[in-house]
Amino acid sequence: MSQPNVIVFLTDDQGYGDLSCMGAPDFRTPHIDRLAREGVRFTDFYAGSSVCSPSRASLLTGRFPGNAGVRAILEGHRKATGLPGHVPTLATLLRDTCGYNTYMTGKWHLGLAEESRPHNHGFSKWFGFMAGCIDYYSHIFYWAMNKPGPTLNPPHDLWEDGREIWDNGNYFTQAVTDKAVSYIREAAAENKPFFLYVPYNAPHYPMHAPKPYMDRFPDLPVDRRIMAAMLSAVDDGVGAIMAELERQGLAGNTLTFFTSDNGPSRESRNWMDGSQDPYYGGSAGALKGHKFSLYEGGIRVPGIMHWPGTIPAAQVLSEPCGAFDILPTVLKAAGADATAYEVDGTDLLSYVTGGAAPDERELYWELRGQTAMRQGDWKLVLNGSLVEGAPAEDAVHLSNLRTDPGEQINLAKEHPQRLAQMEQKARNWAQGIEARWQREFSPERQGLTT
Repeated sequence: MSQPNVIVFLTDDQGYGDLSCMGAPDFRTPHIDRLAREGVRFTDFYAGSSVCSPSRASLLTGRFPGNAGVRAILEGHRKATGLPGHVPTLATLLRDTCGYNTYMTGKWHLGLAEESRPHNHGFSKWFGFMAGCIDYYSHIFYWAMNKPGPTLNPPHDLWEDGREIWDNGNYFTQAVTDKAVSYIREAAAENKPFFLYVPYNAPHYPMHAPKPYMDRFPDLPVDRRIMAAMLSAVDDGVGAIMAELERQGLAGNTLTFFTSDNGPSRESRNWMDGSQDPYYGGSAGALKGHKFSLYEGGIRVPGIMHWPGTIPAAQVLSEPCGAFDILPTVLKAAGADATAYEVDGTDLLSYVTGGAAPDERELYWELRGQTAMRQGDWKLVLNGSLVEGAPAEDAVHLSNLRTDPGEQINLAKEHPQRLAQMEQKARNWAQGIEARWQREFSPERQGLTT
């Protein structure tokens, strides 16, 4: 089998319940649904974090975010530190070890300092923006204000191969898709395997969608309608990219992943024009939590894997897997040995091609004083955060996800031995992450300032 081409689609703040193949009754995402129908849909697929930057670091490095050197959402100014230069990424390894062409089109959000930019992390060609969010039409860096009112001189944030460019008026979701199609045509002419990373920024705020997409969902409430429209544009983009693969004769040997960086946002934002955007249109389905929370709704996300002729179709698999597994899985498919590198993820190829499930393992998360751990069916959350608030007794929350996927029942008192064992492991892991951060990754250690 020749080395496969690889495409990774990543959406931004898309909840677990916001695909029609994941059960959303009011959305229509036929192209993404097709990937699931012809491949694998994971029921228990996890992001590496419940917020953008650490989640993206985890996907691209195959590590838990703290082991990749990105533990929190990154600043948007042009000296902001980010993913350290010495941490290898999937793009670096595929390009330098396996001979791949490497492309990115979309949202980076892993640092604006020179060493943290895409071209210094393995992407030979790239297009997109580097901060957390932009206006979808002007491509100006869009951030929340403490109070309504104008902001002077907000920075522009659109780049190609390290050079700032301007494309005012072009809806960014469509621009991402167009560039991806162009890269596929270029890769086909090169006759080399390629890696294409497509991190859409939709449906992250600001809530912008062209009228033709809004018109597809006339009967939905306004927040839900905009969310559906933004994701419908993404779905059309996925369809256009997959159609280009078919036109170029590459569809049969392309390994594709689709996932989201974290759960839906529950933030209320005041924007530069004085308007307020409640942004509650996303759904985590029956899961508890949201972006920034380490309950399931913040970290369990859509997960789809597709490789015609290699991965049997119409599979629904339930072993806990995640974005940190993408790197070792892709390296295995490309003929490289992921065990030669530091990774926290595991190769999923044998699992999705009909072999045994991965060995049971412990998964960990930490963010803003929260720590979470999954061990088999059991989930522990310490100091879990919810916008609606959490009872004091839920500062230590133990649940069985097989019987209670919504984490509604705290079993901490009923299972003291399991709780003690998991809590000790979780706290030890978090302490190890903090110690490594201070030793290796903090901005002071890197000789950089934020």
